[in-house]
Amino acid sequence: MVAGARLGEQLGPAPAIPLLVAGLLGAIAALFLPKRPARLALVVVAVATLATASMQRALDGQAHSPLTAPRDARAAATITATLTDDPDGGPYNARVLARVTRIDGRSAGGRTVLVTAGGDAAGKLRLLESGDEVKVSGWLQPLTGYDARLRWRHAVASFDAVELRAFEPARSPLHRTANFLRARVLAGGRHLAPTERALMAGFLLGDTRELPRDVEAQFRASGLTHLLAVSGANVAFVLALVRPLLRRLLLRAQLVAGLTVLLVFGTMTRWEPSVLRACAMAACSMMALYLGRPTAGVRVLALAVVALVLADPFLVHSIGFLLSCGASAGIAVLAPAITARVPGPHWLREPLGVTLAAQIGVAPVLIPVFGSVPLAALPANLVAGPIAGPLTVLGLATGVAGGLVESWWPGLATLLQAPTAFLARAMLWVAAFFSRLPVDVDGRAAWAIVAGTALLGAAKLWSGRRRNLRVDALSSR
Repeated sequence: MVAGARLGEQLGPAPAIPLLVAGLLGAIAALFLPKRPARLALVVVAVATLATASMQRALDGQAHSPLTAPRDARAAATITATLTDDPDGGPYNARVLARVTRIDGRSAGGRTVLVTAGGDAAGKLRLLESGDEVKVSGWLQPLTGYDARLRWRHAVASFDAVELRAFEPARSPLHRTANFLRARVLAGGRHLAPTERALMAGFLLGDTRELPRDVEAQFRASGLTHLLAVSGANVAFVLALVRPLLRRLLLRAQLVAGLTVLLVFGTMTRWEPSVLRACAMAACSMMALYLGRPTAGVRVLALAVVALVLADPFLVHSIGFLLSCGASAGIAVLAPAITARVPGPHWLREPLGVTLAAQIGVAPVLIPVFGSVPLAALPANLVAGPIAGPLTVLGLATGVAGGLVESWWPGLATLLQAPTAFLARAMLWVAAFFSRLPVDVDGRAAWAIVAGTALLGAAKLWSGRRRNLRVDALSSR
């Protein structure tokens, strides 16, 4: 799938109808092949063909849209758009991705633009949230500089907003529900200190907009940044919280309710790439259990990645998506073997094996992109792991409860948040302490580790072979 998407990127924008039809016919034909090797080969070709067609069509949608001409002409316009994320920015500016439905009264084809604003318009825009509809005046222009990377989030232009003419709250019941629950979770943390409150927003919802930059740098230097991005652990905790209710339903109702929980939670967290991966894997697992065909984690990961990249081929350029998939692959493939070979008690071997496997899985992404992997990540994750679980569960439960009672009993909301505040301070201390360890693993060190591991493995195999030969010789005498 990934190779096909990369090939489509090299071929460039095109409707790719013949490739799309060929891929679909190949996938259908594979269902009727009796031989497994031939079926697998045809499925691989069909998936690659579909990915190539999907990428070309996505690029074609960017290159040819109702916004292309006014963007290239840097024309003034009035647009009606729906925010696809929460606004971000500094004290005097705001920026947010929005899906444009109309431009100067004409259809805009639902294309995404980066809306930027300053002054009074920025102050108004920052009060809105994902799903809200706005009508703004300004002018279009091409994406430039660092903003050009947003083309991989489907942005086709930048819109400099001068005036916010009107806005409406989210119309979608899904967005209204998600925004209400999100507001309740955040409201429950109002009595926390600012840094702890911002940390909980990152832990629970992946929202790091208010987190101080020095704290964010500490989490990055200690290899704990993944805790600030909602992922599989958060999805598992949410499903665990609602499991007592789901178990009372019939099997089909459990599936529908579980998928609904995933949909609402994903919308609450604004569908970050790691959330997409986690929710897709959870949905695959739920469907497999419903059909009575439980499957291994590697297969679930493969199915989720194929489905997601086929739906949005631009995900192959998302660092968050690549890191999430790399960590999941490392845990699914390497964790059992590492855990079995590490000495010590099980309560230590299992988290050590999982942490080491995850770090190995993300290394092929971290080293080329960021230049190195912090060596402190392994001990930092071992120490932070026992804190992260209770912090997420308590933060989510007490956040919702505190948000519900905060308006009429503030003291109870403060009391409910006391354990969360303690755990949040402990997590901040862990990040600060391990960020001071200066040793990193760069590309050369990574290759040296790989070579050393390969030599040790070869030596062990050779030693074992010589021992077996000696035993056989003695037995023959």
